[in-house]
Amino acid sequence: MKLYFLYFYFPMSNRHKHTDEELVILFKENDVVAFREIYVRYWYELYLISNKRLRSKEASEEIIQNFFTLFWINRKKINIRGALKAYLHTSIRYSVIDYLAREATRNNYLELLSFSYKEAANTTEETVFLHEVEDGINQVMSKLPAKCRKVFELSRQHHKSNKEIAELLGLSEKTVENHITNALKLFRLHFKEVLIASSFAWLLF
Repeated sequence: MKLYFLYFYFPMSNRHKHTDEELVILFKENDVVAFREIYVRYWYELYLISNKRLRSKEASEEIIQNFFTLFWINRKKINIRGALKAYLHTSIRYSVIDYLAREATRNNYLELLSFSYKEAANTTEETVFLHEVEDGINQVMSKLPAKCRKVFELSRQHHKSNKEIAELLGLSEKTVENHITNALKLFRLHFKEVLIASSFAWLLF
């Protein structure tokens, strides 16, 4: 992990004896050693959350690196309600969505949108989060024009190629691609708006 520099530049202290609540207070008061302790305490489980979704060591490390960088830069803006651990877990899940939206190709974004919370959720917290993602997908799907929605359903739910969809619906492959592109734009916009409206908007900057 690139943030291993935290182990070397900041001396060991008794911060490991502090509770999460105490660390948050110190962190928001610009205590770099408290920040280091939060990182040491949680980076690996956050990495596992990211890697479970992305199955990419490099991408997951990049997400953790960027997350903790933004976490420090935006420490004054961050409003942590409830447990630090739950806040960090939710932040990383939003970070994964934002990463996929930014790096989106047709395949990897569709993979996110076809992700079933019923299959993936291991905790109540994860179930709630993934349920929200699924609800967001359904909201956007309901707003798509009928033809666009049909194209997207064939691609997302039935894993049809553009050529197969074109043949089924009597469309050109270019028209199919345009429908998918337009649908993806709406999905990205929706999840960006969700982030902006949430207490995790700082992840976008």
